[in-house]
Amino acid sequence: MALGKMLRRHLLLAAPALAAPSARAQSWPPGRVNIIVPFPAGAATDITGRVVADKLGQMWDQAVTIDHKGGGNGLPAAEAAAKAKPDGTTLFLTSAMTQAVNPALYDKLPYDPVADFEPVTRFGTSPFVVLVSADSPIKSLADLTALLKREPGKHNFGAGALPARVASELYRQLAGVDAVYIGYKSNPQAFPDLLNGQLTFMVIDTINGKLQIDRGTMRGLAVTLPKRDERLPQVPSAAEAGLADFLIWTWTGFYAPKGTPKELVARLNRDIVEACRDSQVLARLDTMGSTPSTSTPEEFAAFTRAEIERWGGIIRRGNIRLE
Repeated sequence: MALGKMLRRHLLLAAPALAAPSARAQSWPPGRVNIIVPFPAGAATDITGRVVADKLGQMWDQAVTIDHKGGGNGLPAAEAAAKAKPDGTTLFLTSAMTQAVNPALYDKLPYDPVADFEPVTRFGTSPFVVLVSADSPIKSLADLTALLKREPGKHNFGAGALPARVASELYRQLAGVDAVYIGYKSNPQAFPDLLNGQLTFMVIDTINGKLQIDRGTMRGLAVTLPKRDERLPQVPSAAEAGLADFLIWTWTGFYAPKGTPKELVARLNRDIVEACRDSQVLARLDTMGSTPSTSTPEEFAAFTRAEIERWGGIIRRGNIRLE
C-alpha cells in the first residue's frame, strides 16, 4: 500500500460500536483517573491529550488529571506507568518515543513496551515539518541543504523528543549534510533558540509546528510526506522539496498497566473513542493540526509491534545512536 494511502487510513477515525451512555455502570470510574504523559506541559502530546482528558472528565463526572513526567527520554514516565496499579485509574498517554524508538536506542530499558502494557487505543498520527525562523533568509529545503553543505559543522539543530531527533538525523543523512545536535527537554523549549538564531533549523511534529507557522513566528520548509499535508497546505511535501525519501511520522496512543482487566480496557477504549468523536473535541484538535486516529485494543497492539520494527529499521539503517 502506498505510504500516502496508509497515512490517510491511519488518520481516519475508527468507529467501533459504542454502547449508549445509559449502559455505563454508576461505579465507573472507581476513582480519580491519572494520565501519565512523558513530556513537560506544552508539548504536543500534552496539548492534545488535555483536550480529550477534559472531555473524559465530563463524561465520567470524575477528575481526570495529567501527570507530567518529562525528561529522561520518557524512561521515568514509562516505568511509573508500567508499575501503576492495574485498576483502570492510570493511563499512559505516550508517543512512538517510549514504545518504538527507545527499544532501538537503549540496550536495556526499565520497562518492556509490549509486555508491561495493555494497549487501549491509538490516539493520533503526525508527520514532521522542517522549521526555520520566519526571519531566516532560508526560504526552502534546498536553501537549507545548500547552506549546511557550504558550512559543514557550523550550524546547530535541536530536538526535545527522540522521534524528532531521529527525524532530524534522517534528514542529515539523506541530504548529506553536517550539523551539530543540541538537546532539549521538550521541543517547545528549543523554540526561543530557533528564533534567536542559535539553532538554524528544527524537525518537529506538525502539531507543534503548525502552531508556530500559524502564529507567523516560523517558516515550514517541508513536511515528511509524499504529498502536502492538508493542514499545512502552504508547506511543500518532501518530494516537492527535493528529498522524496524523507518520509517519517510519529504517533500517540493510550496504554494501561499490564494486568488491567480486559473489561476495563474495553471500557476505556470505548469511552476514549467516544470522546475523540465528539464534535467539539474534533474542532479543538483540528485547530491544532491534529486528527484522532483511534483503534481497537487489538489493532493498537499489532500497530505497536509493527512500529517497533519500523522505527528500529530507520535507526539501524541510519546508524543513529544516543550521544
